[in-house]
Amino acid sequence: MANELLYTGKSKSVYAGDDNHTCILEFRDSATAGNGAKKAELEGKGVLNAEITSILYRYLEKNGIETHFVKMLDETRMLAKKVDIINVEVIVRNLAAGSFSKRYGVPEGTPLKNTVLEFCLKSDELGDPMMNESQITALGIASQKELETMKDMALRINALLSALFDRCDIILVDFKLEFGKHDDRIVLADEISPDSCRFWDKATGKKLDKDRFRRDLGDVLGAYREVLRRLKHAQPL
Repeated sequence: MANELLYTGKSKSVYAGDDNHTCILEFRDSATAGNGAKKAELEGKGVLNAEITSILYRYLEKNGIETHFVKMLDETRMLAKKVDIINVEVIVRNLAAGSFSKRYGVPEGTPLKNTVLEFCLKSDELGDPMMNESQITALGIASQKELETMKDMALRINALLSALFDRCDIILVDFKLEFGKHDDRIVLADEISPDSCRFWDKATGKKLDKDRFRRDLGDVLGAYREVLRRLKHAQPL
């Protein structure tokens, strides 16, 4: 009997697990940009993102970050703890890039004097608007204590991933995180992959992430494969 489809996102599908405590994330080949305005199917992208996410989640778990990751079921399907997603995205920025550069008129690649944390409401319909902490607590999306936990975890994740990718000769420019509650604990959820991060080659500045699709730079899958190759070479586990 097939597992019940619970949710279809832009690049992943979520199915019910075999019990009430788990679910199954299926990484698809779909690529989207501009809040879904630009779409394509890139054969093999799901496999690449699934393997990159599994490597990074096992690395984070080993270093004290609780995630929803349980194990890989096959090349594209991940068994995960079932979580109640907190309806806010946390964006971590180490260098100016993307919407940050556009919003504040700062050239891409400009060093930041401190790590920037941003919050966005998870809402495709509203265009994922930015939110501050008082707006999040006012709407009951998360408590101040929960926000502090998410901020602390995001900064720890940033330190761990930045160190790992530095060994891969990759600059972790910025990335998006999602969190959820499992047994009343906040855990890292969703994925960490070139779909949700900006990766730049340390020597050349070449983009190794979804910007290759967003900006029509070409060789999207080649960049994703290069990230995976370097991660495997770094042997983070």
